[in-house]
Amino acid sequence: MDCIGTRKGVQLDMDAPCRGELTDVLNRAWKLRMRNFTREITFAVPGGRKYDTALFSNCQERFLSVSVTGKSCSLLCDHCRGRMLAGMVTATDPEALLAQARRLREKGAHGLLISGGCDREGRVPLDDFIPAIADIKAAGLKVIVHTGLVSASQATELKAAGVDQVLIDIIGDRSTIQQVYHLDKTPEDYYRCLTELLEAGLDVAPHIVIGLHYGKIVGEYAALQEIARMGVKRLVLVALRNLPGTPMADLKQVDWQEVVRLTAEARLLCPETFISFGCARPFGKEKQCLERHLIEAGINAMAYPEEESVAYAKARGLTFSFVEKCCSIL
Repeated sequence: MDCIGTRKGVQLDMDAPCRGELTDVLNRAWKLRMRNFTREITFAVPGGRKYDTALFSNCQERFLSVSVTGKSCSLLCDHCRGRMLAGMVTATDPEALLAQARRLREKGAHGLLISGGCDREGRVPLDDFIPAIADIKAAGLKVIVHTGLVSASQATELKAAGVDQVLIDIIGDRSTIQQVYHLDKTPEDYYRCLTELLEAGLDVAPHIVIGLHYGKIVGEYAALQEIARMGVKRLVLVALRNLPGTPMADLKQVDWQEVVRLTAEARLLCPETFISFGCARPFGKEKQCLERHLIEAGINAMAYPEEESVAYAKARGLTFSFVEKCCSIL
């Protein structure tokens, strides 16, 4: 899509306190991004959320998320408690998944993100759905799958089904896995799954949730270093957003400068990786400041940007486009 001009009156004066060491990291990350990539930044606005600004308005049927467990999740992690499933389309058996895919395709959908709640082992129960996923792919829709923990055989089956991409959260701290996810697993379990997905030949976009340990940075840098070691082509960063009705609802939000710092370090560690900043990040008065500095940190894509952030990207010399699909698959 052609680039669109910014609206008159957009203010770019966002004088955030970003000095010293962080400024230096940002400068190095920006230079590396501009050296290794084109000047384009992509703004992802899939159908899970209405996006309507003077610059672009999305279609909410274009690329939707489907939960194969409905609103049910056995883990009920402290940061979510299943609330992220509430906005997804429900398809709890293969026939329902096929029916939803047909319905969405008739409405002009480009593809689906297939996800769901996890079982007690941290897995999204996808086994019974793999033949249906292969049929959906054969019908011409893109399919992204959020797996949770997987085995090598499941990775092979997902590859055979033709999925376009697999998403998996990578957690670098055992206490976070135990206390937040309520799982008796280790970071090595997540690294093993990422390795097996990559070895199966899948396009994998690992995710890191910044501030997952009750708003604190604990294992994120360890996870980032392991992801960098594996040489992934895509990386998605998100920041913890305190959801009502969860044990983290009233916590202090993760410090925006720490989010920016980790994003810039990701660019330095992964100089040729396509880095997206996804849907989840804190709202409120600091959101605009956060987005501005994420652009400075060298990201390639951002989901659901503030209109002022688009203007800032243009002011930094970037061209931009809006795409109605998940930021991981751009």
